[in-house]
Amino acid sequence: MADNTAGTEAAPSRGRRKVREGIVASNAMDKTAVVEVIERVRHARYAKTVQRTKRLYAHDEANDVRVGDRVRLVETRPLSKLKRWRVEQVLERAR
Repeated sequence: MADNTAGTEAAPSRGRRKVREGIVASNAMDKTAVVEVIERVRHARYAKTVQRTKRLYAHDEANDVRVGDRVRLVETRPLSKLKRWRVEQVLERAR
């Protein structure tokens, strides 16, 4: 097994990162935005569509998002105790 070609192999690809869209609920922290993401799920017993809201903490490097903005988040490595998301794009500014 002297012919080891580990250096020439392509690096294994990471899984695709999760992407979410939501509304900024708070931007009071420095470089952090709290984004509310609405998820529509079907109730197991009653088969009715129910809305569930998750509050995700997202990294905002430029501090440019405002409350009410619609943003796209992308999953990233843990940046702090609660931050696992990064603001990728502002889709719509608040009026």
